[in-house]
Amino acid sequence: MGRVAEIWRHPIKAVGREALEQVSLSEGACVPWDRHWAVRHDASKASTTEWSRCGGFNRGASSPQLMAVTCVFDDSTETIELAHPKKPRLVANPNTDGAQIAEWLTELIPSHRPQPHDVISVPGTALTDSAFPSISILSLSSLKALSQRAGLDLDPARFRGNIWLEGFEAWQEEEWVGRTLRLGQVDLEIREPIERCLATSTSPITGERDVQTLELLEDARGRREFGLYGVVTKGGLLRQGDLVNTLP
Repeated sequence: MGRVAEIWRHPIKAVGREALEQVSLSEGACVPWDRHWAVRHDASKASTTEWSRCGGFNRGASSPQLMAVTCVFDDSTETIELAHPKKPRLVANPNTDGAQIAEWLTELIPSHRPQPHDVISVPGTALTDSAFPSISILSLSSLKALSQRAGLDLDPARFRGNIWLEGFEAWQEEEWVGRTLRLGQVDLEIREPIERCLATSTSPITGERDVQTLELLEDARGRREFGLYGVVTKGGLLRQGDLVNTLP
């Protein structure tokens, strides 16, 4: 049996992260406001009426400085405060200030990459990397094992997960695909492992690539997977410290 160690959301896909002490989860839905918006670049064909693949958006895999963005989101006003070590803070509403957010991000995007164009959302659909409404589950024990291979402590923020667990054996989560986890009041059906990209090689503090995480994963596990996608099958309030166990 383990515990919920950390809870995170990322209101704008690949642009900022915010820690939560608790969150109310609903059946068949993502973490509220997680990946609610995304920054569409000027070469994108991403739609505002349906889910689109991540290639249509500016993201950390191709723009590592995005990994150093943090945020504070106000649910009541739908305003977000974005921060980055190289830029002044920006407070904006993604619904109405998309052009302002895109301009603020431009300095963080390499000049040879497609540039930020606007900020979009899709009604009723989170712009996660999965085509289904997923919540990502990761293990701090597995992160510690990977850190030992890397020779330094890897920040969980590299992996942009929603829920981090503690108290399990390293890599134990690989046995959970197809099973259901109970986290406090919440049940999550584990669907599939998460295939990782180059974004994880970047320090979320500096925005610079500093660790070959993909090669480390291949050496450790024979594949570039870390963490799991789950779907909420029973909703409820999730809190830091909630007990976690697998159901029969």
